Amino acid sequence: MASSSVNLEEIPSESLMNELLRRMKCAPKPEKRLILIGPPGSGKGTQSAIIKDEHCLCHLAAGDMLRAAVSAKTPLGIKAKEAMDKGELVSDDLVVGIIDEAMKKPSCKKGFILDGFPRTVAQAQKVLDFAIDDAVLEERISGRWIHPASGRSYHTKFAPPRVPGVDDVTGEPLIQRKDDSAAVLKSRLESFHRQTQPVINYYSKKGIVATLHAEKPLTDVTDEVRKVLS
Repeated sequence: MASSSVNLEEIPSESLMNELLRRMKCAPKPEKRLILIGPPGSGKGTQSAIIKDEHCLCHLAAGDMLRAAVSAKTPLGIKAKEAMDKGELVSDDLVVGIIDEAMKKPSCKKGFILDGFPRTVAQAQKVLDFAIDDAVLEERISGRWIHPASGRSYHTKFAPPRVPGVDDVTGEPLIQRKDDSAAVLKSRLESFHRQTQPVINYYSKKGIVATLHAEKPLTDVTDEVRKVLS
């Protein structure tokens, strides 16, 4: 069997030092296993990045993983694309394997943020429900632009890039996803409410759901998240 060892001499010193500092910072952090629930455009992705850095968790975004599979045209990706193009939620069977495998990564040692796959996960400690009125979402979604390589998100009104259509960090072009159109959003919201409300009810009975006011400004929602997780 081929060796999976890494020659540390080939890794830049800066990268090694950054990883060492990250591990020192994360060592005392308590384990957390979170699930983020909310419709598209409710701000889950933005808050996930903040939670991930502050609590040393890995961010498992089912949507990003599925889009990567679609881009690579894997068997999973081909099946997922059919559902995504129709604005439907991808079936559990197509997602479970990819999530289970990701949870085994070293970066998930301190726990995980499960974003976009709000099923009945027994190990969940806290569920953050990003509650927001459907009427607020269309403006958020229709103006959203994405840097596909990093997942960085921009908005033409609320968080525009310095140069229109261009990523601030790399200078690469931004894209607007097909499933961010108003027509597809309506279908996605219908699917979300129909399939996700029972999940929220399930976790509410366990007393681990925290409802956030996701229509508020980003910093206000971040403050709510910090109070819940403190």
